[in-house]
Amino acid sequence: MSPRTNAEAGNLLTDNPALYEVRFPDPDRLAGRWAEDCLSRHGAGPRVLDLGCGTGRDAAHLHRAGRTVTGADLSESMLAHARSHHPGPVYVHADLHGFDFGPDAFDALVCLDSALLYCHTNAQLDGFLASCRRALAPGGLLVAEMRNGAYFLGRTELLDTETVNSFTWQGADYRSTTTLYVDRAAQLLRRTRVWTSDASPPVEERSAWRLLFPQELRHFLAVQGFEVLELHDGPGPRTEPMWSRGEFPGATTDGDRLHVVARSRTD
Repeated sequence: MSPRTNAEAGNLLTDNPALYEVRFPDPDRLAGRWAEDCLSRHGAGPRVLDLGCGTGRDAAHLHRAGRTVTGADLSESMLAHARSHHPGPVYVHADLHGFDFGPDAFDALVCLDSALLYCHTNAQLDGFLASCRRALAPGGLLVAEMRNGAYFLGRTELLDTETVNSFTWQGADYRSTTTLYVDRAAQLLRRTRVWTSDASPPVEERSAWRLLFPQELRHFLAVQGFEVLELHDGPGPRTEPMWSRGEFPGATTDGDRLHVVARSRTD
């Protein structure tokens, strides 16, 4: 049986947020704790926007840490799940490529798990950063965590073999087979993932992330009025070894994840 494509089947994980949380568990809220650590170290104010908030786990953690949090996502399914399972923040529909919450609406913006890299073109990235600058109070922080384009310069470990994951959800066995390849002309890391289960026909999903290099990211941020305070490859919530409380950022930008903290300039 030929697998259905994205257009026919949507996105299995986005359309089923509970399944997403089973496939990508974070019981210790590591990503949220790392983000809160960045915000605290740099003295961020209480109003936080979590961009690409997904199921709301990180937004809810920041809320429990005492912040006034708004979670924004493009997926209505994710937002509905967040409202019912991770209450506290206000959850709203927004497009990363361009959004408007009014000027000086937030003291900090958080964008985790490579959500920023869904800005595939320079225009989309400029639109995202311009929207961030407009939404931030003077001196506000942008905290982001993502894949690192520099990692793929001469490295093929993540490209050479398929990655297979299996798990059980609601009594059904699920298996995902993932293949990555670099589209050099478009500067994208493209992913093909085929889902199989005993509950539904096979589903093929295609997605992509922009591959940004550290100095390139510095340039985009500077053009849009940000000063980079930190730019490093770890430790972070998705690095090996993972970040733990009390650890300070490293000084290299060579690993497979990239972490940035930038301040909106007041000039």
